[in-house]
Amino acid sequence: MAMKIIKKVMQKKTIKLNQLEIKLEKQHEKREWEAHTSGLDVLISTILSQNTSDSNSSRAFKSLKKVYPSWTKAARAHKASITKAIKSGGLAKVKAGYIKSALKRVKDDFGTYSLQKLKKKPIDESLEYLTSFDGVGEKTAACVLLFAFGKKVMPVDTHVHRVTHRLGLIKETADRQKSFQFWFGQNNIVDYYNLHLNMVRHGRLICKARNPKCDECALREACAYYNRRKRK
Repeated sequence: MAMKIIKKVMQKKTIKLNQLEIKLEKQHEKREWEAHTSGLDVLISTILSQNTSDSNSSRAFKSLKKVYPSWTKAARAHKASITKAIKSGGLAKVKAGYIKSALKRVKDDFGTYSLQKLKKKPIDESLEYLTSFDGVGEKTAACVLLFAFGKKVMPVDTHVHRVTHRLGLIKETADRQKSFQFWFGQNNIVDYYNLHLNMVRHGRLICKARNPKCDECALREACAYYNRRKRK
């Protein structure tokens, strides 16, 4: 009996995910994967994006690359100099330490300032490796694998997490790891890259934290949050 219940739940979720991918693409757009620079660039830029706005982190990354055009030069720089270069991104002293540590680790492990060897490794092995870095969690690691190498993995930011639990795919929780665990290894997703970007866009434009635009949402009929609101 238990196995039948589990199977039914999984079938329901599978149907929902298929609908989700198609409907989000129709409401927003189709995004074809292309490498977002190198794996190491994505790692450092994502570290800089933590707890700040996209515009601030972008300025910090551009400033860092302007001062240190190569990661070799950045690795040789003093932490204070990196802190100064990335100050526009916030938490600069902490992030400078993470960056210095990451550069040293990559060079020690691979003999060069490159994460390219992760491209051929299994996703779970790469995630375990990257999350062993100081300041690198599952979201940052997943960004490296998805954006640099096109791996089938879902970076879970605040928007992806919100949409995930509002749809009823997971129970409502502040723990983003629950969302990450749900999305990990979902073989029925056709295009993780396209789905991720559209979920982020949906969370920003439609499924907002406050005053979500449910009447404009293409997912509302299958949305647990919307159906609860209708019953009130």
